Amino acid sequence: MIMLTAEVVNMFNDRIALSPQDIFDKDFKIDTRGYRLQEVDKFLDQIIKDYVEFINIIKELKTENKDLADENLSLKHELRNLKANIDIVKKSEKEITNVDILRRLSQLEKYIYDKD
Repeated sequence: MIMLTAEVVNMFNDRIALSPQDIFDKDFKIDTRGYRLQEVDKFLDQIIKDYVEFINIIKELKTENKDLADENLSLKHELRNLKANIDIVKKSEKEITNVDILRRLSQLEKYIYDKD
């Protein structure tokens, strides 16, 4: 899971400051009463900024995903309509061809039978 998250961080590295490994590897200096509060607060502020940015990225990707799904659906409908139109044209060409053949046969029959 960390690898996948690191890939996402690398993809958006201009917007995200910390990687999961950065957070995991962070060491705080210890004062007499424990960790230095300013250092911890500063680091937590950076994490909060990254979380906010991750939320924004997720919203953008969801919107893009929805737009692509809508476009995909639209293209599927268009493809279905075009296939139906092609089938109609093919059927009408066959009918015209059959009608044309029947006319030719009729003309030939008239020519042959009218001569006798």
